[in-house]
Amino acid sequence: MATLRKHYVVRREVYSEDSFEEDHNRIHRVHKTILDHVKEYLTWDSKRAKNAVLSLLPIIGWMRVYRFREWLLGDVVSGISTGLVAIMQGLAFSLLASLPASYGLYTAFFPVLTYFFLGTSRHISIGSFPVLSLMVGTVVDRLVPENSTSVNITDSDLDSQRVLVASSVTFLMGVFQLAMGVLQVGFIVVYLSDTLVSGFTTAAAVHIVVSQLKFVLGLVVPGISGPLSIIYTLEKIFVQITSVNICDLVMSIVIMVIVFIVKELNDRYKAKLPVPVPIEVIMTVIACGMSYGLNFKDTYDVDVVGTMVRGYESPIAPSMKIFQESAVEAFPIAIVGFAVAFSVAKVYSVKHDYSIDANQELIAFGVSNIFGASFRSFAASTALSRTAVQESSGGKTQVAGLISALIVMIVTLALGFLLEPLPKSVLGALVIVNLKGMLMQFREIPYLWRRDKPECVVWIATCLAAILLGLDLGLAVGLGVELLTVVFRTQFPRCCVLANIPGTDLYRDRKDYLNIFEPNGVKIFRIPSPIFFANIEFFREKLVEAVGFNPLRVLRKRNKAEKKIKKLLLEEGEHVTEGGVRHLFCQTSDESCMNMEKSEKSDVLNGLPFRIDWNAELPDNISVPRVDLHSLILDFSAVSFLDISAMKGLKMAIKEFQQIQVDVYIVSCDVYTLEKLHACMFFDDEIVTSMFFPTLHDAMLHVLGKNEGDHSKGRTIKYTQL
Repeated sequence: MATLRKHYVVRREVYSEDSFEEDHNRIHRVHKTILDHVKEYLTWDSKRAKNAVLSLLPIIGWMRVYRFREWLLGDVVSGISTGLVAIMQGLAFSLLASLPASYGLYTAFFPVLTYFFLGTSRHISIGSFPVLSLMVGTVVDRLVPENSTSVNITDSDLDSQRVLVASSVTFLMGVFQLAMGVLQVGFIVVYLSDTLVSGFTTAAAVHIVVSQLKFVLGLVVPGISGPLSIIYTLEKIFVQITSVNICDLVMSIVIMVIVFIVKELNDRYKAKLPVPVPIEVIMTVIACGMSYGLNFKDTYDVDVVGTMVRGYESPIAPSMKIFQESAVEAFPIAIVGFAVAFSVAKVYSVKHDYSIDANQELIAFGVSNIFGASFRSFAASTALSRTAVQESSGGKTQVAGLISALIVMIVTLALGFLLEPLPKSVLGALVIVNLKGMLMQFREIPYLWRRDKPECVVWIATCLAAILLGLDLGLAVGLGVELLTVVFRTQFPRCCVLANIPGTDLYRDRKDYLNIFEPNGVKIFRIPSPIFFANIEFFREKLVEAVGFNPLRVLRKRNKAEKKIKKLLLEEGEHVTEGGVRHLFCQTSDESCMNMEKSEKSDVLNGLPFRIDWNAELPDNISVPRVDLHSLILDFSAVSFLDISAMKGLKMAIKEFQQIQVDVYIVSCDVYTLEKLHACMFFDDEIVTSMFFPTLHDAMLHVLGKNEGDHSKGRTIKYTQL
């Protein structure tokens, strides 16, 4: 059945910006100054104080609407499931941070407590994240290498030194996040595009796989940091390849295969399963039992988790020395941690229809990391897999997170000794198999290349830089490349010439349609970008290319020709022949000549009662480029702003066209851009507000009305012959 098409008919006057302002009264609004905003920010009343408390403690908002009968059971079940996953991931990811496994449980406990009160997301699971763990581990390996004593830290115990470094870096990371939240700069996350984050996390996944190979293969490989560290690490692994521990290798392969298969089944039948099968927990229990029963440590020389720290230790103060040496790494860790957490939180907030606050999230994570670092935990963010478990198993609020923290606390206080026989290769295998989603992001490359090549360049550059140069430098390179693509898109936009779709007020790129209407003598030029100092010359070049001539060159040619014409005119005297030059002139009393500005007249013929018709046939020895254009329309509908340099360049370009008798019109200019043009003294005797039109069709109708009879044959205005 054919779709019924609707029509609309509008009958109104052709408006310019001037006539529109005359017919429609505009409200004059006084814009607030910076001082006004400061006064408003510093003015407090009871309502604002209440809103500030609710903003700083989001728990008050969602606890007031908490449905105990409907949500509590789901939160408890979700919390237990998430807690078990958090225990396994905490143990595994602590190896990435080059720390004893038990400290991963601290990261799954302390940050959750503060986020429960301060966070705006109801679904994300706070704790360790593999990328952050690896970035912290890089700093730990740099400051406290294995089998050596750091010259910067005086503590004699290697593990204590490493814990101090990790907690100090985490503390500084939290300070950065808290400061950004207080300063309301949560918008910074927009500079980390999805493409950049995808390339960065894929590179991090490659680093994680390489870092876990020593556990999976049962080799002793020292931690290496800095550019090309991944190459040097692989070299050391391959040198020792004949010393692989077969028990570790076989156990790791079996666990990875089983976990991978069960996870695929979980994804396939997630609609039918009330709770995903906790395969990591099951395999960990089985591996612990086998290791304890068969004494893997002594029989097969398998490296196990070993003594677990029971209970919680007293708080420690961070090291100022470490602050100085790790500030460069702590800042990107803070940015990445927040960007990942906020991205995941945004997904679930949209799904469950509630809002999250980027600045409050920064404050929540900043306080959580500062609090956790005081109790020896390392960098906390969220993990998509763990958050998916919390949400899919029925979690409705952060009560589920609190329950998961209680499960972690029970293991830390009472059941930690059961994990002591667990082989580290099992943890390494669990880490690697959970990287499937991040590693599969390589599949985005062909898609990006087909859809958006600059975005593909960002992805590949970020990924390669992060792999080869390290995660911190890689992130900086990725940001640089991303900003270059933005500069490239704005500095070299795709300009085009528009034409009318017959029978409508629509205008499209003339290269894209067959049936179009282009009046002779009229050009419509569109630039889909802000105009500023970096692209104003590009704009002018594209404009010259679109009209087919350089107005400045035409003006110079005409000035030279006028001198020759004057000479011929003086030689002819009063005797005019058919091949003479008098037919080139029109009287200045003619309306078309009267409209010519004084500045357009040549010094050579200034004051004479005629002007030259440059489209008439010129003598053989005089050559001037023919200009068939009488009106140029600039479509500014996509121009969001102009700076001072752009205004100067635009003004110069307009005057160049006016001097060769080409009328210039600007359409769809943003009202605030117009205000800025007025404020910057853009208008004068030659560039007037009547050149501006609210729509492209208004300008076209005005041009056709003004040059009625011309558009069918081009610029052939009849002048009275002398």
